[in-house]
Amino acid sequence: MVRFLVLALLSLAGVTQTSASPTQASEPPNPTEEQPPLGTGSLSFPWSHLRLPGYIVPLHYHLLLHPNLTMLSYSGTVRIELQVQNNTNWVVLHSKGLRITTATMLDQNLAHLSDKVGYSLRTKPFQTAIFSPRVLSGGQKYFLFLEFGAELGEGFYGFYRSTYRTSSGETRNLASTHFEPTSARMAFPCFDEPSFKANYSISIRRSRAHTALSNMPVEQTVVLDDGLMEDRFAVSVRMSSYLVAFIVCDFRSVSATTASGVKVSVYAAPEKWQQTHYALKAAVKLLEFYEKYFNIKYPLPKQDLVAIPDFQAGAMENWGLITFRETSLLFDPATSSGSDRVWVTMVIAHELAHQWFGNLVTMQWWNDIWLNEGFARYMEYISVNATYPKLRVEDYLVDTCFAAIGRDSLNSSRPISSAAESPTQIEEMFDTVSYDKGACVLHMLRHYLTDQVFQSGIVRYLRRYSYSNAHNQDLWDSLANTCSEEEEFSSGEHCYSSRQAAKNAYLYAGEHLDLTSMMNTWTLQTGVPLVTVTRQGSHLLLKQERFLRTAHPSDPTCVEVGEEVGWVKVNVDMAGYYLVHYDGSGWDDLIQLLKDNHTALTFMDRTHLIHNAFQLTTAGRLSLDKALDLIGYLRSESHTVPLLEGLGYLEAFYRIVERRDIPDVTQNLRKYILWYFRDVIDRQTWSDKGSVSERRLRSELLSLYTVYSVGAQEDTGWASLLQTYTHSLSETHKRKILSALASSRDTNKLTRCVQSSILEGEVIRTQDLDSLIAMVARNPKGHHLAWSYVQKYWSTLVDKFQLGSFSIRNIIIGTTAQFSSTEELTEVRVFFESIHEQASQLRVTEVAMDNIQKNILWLQRNLGTLRSWLDQQID
Repeated sequence: MVRFLVLALLSLAGVTQTSASPTQASEPPNPTEEQPPLGTGSLSFPWSHLRLPGYIVPLHYHLLLHPNLTMLSYSGTVRIELQVQNNTNWVVLHSKGLRITTATMLDQNLAHLSDKVGYSLRTKPFQTAIFSPRVLSGGQKYFLFLEFGAELGEGFYGFYRSTYRTSSGETRNLASTHFEPTSARMAFPCFDEPSFKANYSISIRRSRAHTALSNMPVEQTVVLDDGLMEDRFAVSVRMSSYLVAFIVCDFRSVSATTASGVKVSVYAAPEKWQQTHYALKAAVKLLEFYEKYFNIKYPLPKQDLVAIPDFQAGAMENWGLITFRETSLLFDPATSSGSDRVWVTMVIAHELAHQWFGNLVTMQWWNDIWLNEGFARYMEYISVNATYPKLRVEDYLVDTCFAAIGRDSLNSSRPISSAAESPTQIEEMFDTVSYDKGACVLHMLRHYLTDQVFQSGIVRYLRRYSYSNAHNQDLWDSLANTCSEEEEFSSGEHCYSSRQAAKNAYLYAGEHLDLTSMMNTWTLQTGVPLVTVTRQGSHLLLKQERFLRTAHPSDPTCVEVGEEVGWVKVNVDMAGYYLVHYDGSGWDDLIQLLKDNHTALTFMDRTHLIHNAFQLTTAGRLSLDKALDLIGYLRSESHTVPLLEGLGYLEAFYRIVERRDIPDVTQNLRKYILWYFRDVIDRQTWSDKGSVSERRLRSELLSLYTVYSVGAQEDTGWASLLQTYTHSLSETHKRKILSALASSRDTNKLTRCVQSSILEGEVIRTQDLDSLIAMVARNPKGHHLAWSYVQKYWSTLVDKFQLGSFSIRNIIIGTTAQFSSTEELTEVRVFFESIHEQASQLRVTEVAMDNIQKNILWLQRNLGTLRSWLDQQID
């Protein structure tokens, strides 16, 4: 504990970066009491900022929608109750791709303000300005009534069309939504920013053959004159626009009720209904856990979980109506694996955590999206560990933190809390830094504060800011029990001023700590720390710097350990988010310890050592032969996590030398891996027994010999797999087959896969295109092919997926991650320059360039050492 406290207090070197957003103007344009109606082009657009003005606030939306699943279009009306804070003639709100046919201002009694009609003025992307001929007075409430229509979207955002095919070959349509972060404006005119929370009364017209779903349960269904049904949903709680959702489909469902009376339902296409049962059990159990853990009852009467056939993300936490990719919700006992069970459970846990973190309390702006995503990612581990301990999800936490460190050790990383204004910048905030680093920093903080203090602090945070918005500072104040401006004492706890909290809150830890100052170093600065440990007699000298090729060392900190201590392992169980380098004989001592008695360290510590050692070789801080010697003990290792970590690095080295066509090293490394892990491989069986971790190891070790991949190398086998893929009703099964199809060494087959998905998107759905391209890129015969298709069809890909989306980022990283030559680096740079207008908006292009440079440096630093080390082992 003492060792950890010392290191936790070390702040990242460098200048603290703030993430303040540009000042949001609150003054409206000069109003006039009565003006003529606005004609096209007669006045300029009245607002010049990306963010909406703050002088008009939406209170309540009355939204009516009528989607036509035959014509693939919809019409709608919305009446928005507004609170006007300053006199103005203008209402500025968001609208994208909508045909607004009527725009009318009404007073509190729903009477027209003027005989003249206001017109919408669309001279800015994503924003519409409504002119009121009569001034809107500050302090008064008004209604804005709009009629609009649009086509159902072809992509994955807004109100869009999805399809599924029955076993008889019939294609059926449905309509679904995905609004986060900035796409509610594509479905209906709205104030599409997270701070504009409002209530929603939603009505949907549908045919008798369909079901309509929204955030709230149906309160009334009316039969209309034309035979259509109109479902009127209960009024929602106050929520942000990106959490609104509605679906029209013909799905079947299975339902259950939680102990507190919440109705939970899981929906899927009719022929996949049998795959919904596991998700229902998991959702009920996890929802009950969260109600107890947060000590706040789930505020809605129902929670629906829906498997959408076409869905870009893994899932979306719409309040009361969570939408999922089918692989993230459906579980088929006949074809789904243990890893599939873990994935489904974790995704459900993530989205249900959002019902509190994100939905009940929402970040003020997207620069702090980690308050939503980092918490939800970390709560996956807390909740699933408590409800499904046999899944051993703690084994996966190290992967989360290692992924974050991998991104954070690049020059192109960013602070957890970063400025983001444009829709593309906002999209890119949904990345490894927000999710994984956010979760790992919270894990470190929880271990520092203790479980009890951490839990009580986040409950305090959720209670203080329920149905409202919060900043980073609000979280730190809640964890430190600092008084808010209007503190409620219903919990019976005392709170302190910020100064007093700094004195009192951490006395149990022997520290007078300012939590805000400490945590700002982790959230407002870029990078991951490297702590170098040097043994000097009975003392350890600790020096900190950012883990990069260019370092900024800090002054050493001295820790007493005693002369009798033979070895030192810092950062116990990797609770802290930093790497450790053991200077002098430190690594030799640990190599010997693992050889003599590896169980002296926990499996987490052993995994941490393996990870740190190989990361340091990438940065040129540790010779590769030392890191390879470190994993020499793995023959005696019985735990799957360190085994997978060590094997993963060897496989990565194999891939890079194989692609660079270095035959002697490739051959010797292959011999070494098969020889060294022969005993472990021989212990594996084809059964699907054992823990999830054991099955995961078995899958990795036998991956070169799986039936699917072997079959994919033959013409008849590949064609048979494609046929099976086409007709399978299990999406998890199809994903395994897709991976096998992408492993073919026949470039014609790889071309057929990628081109058909890009141009058609029917057999291999567009939603899986980014994964397919990344799979082909991992294939030594396909990595240049995949990159060539990205260059050739870049415009098509951007049309299918939004520019800053995860899919575009996955495609860029997936196709360039294996490049390791200066020629490839130049080729990538030239392409990015050719699309400069788009590339300049993307941080991921810098990440891709950094990754290639890292690979080039790795080969320069380590190839000779690897060749010599292998020669000694093979001889």
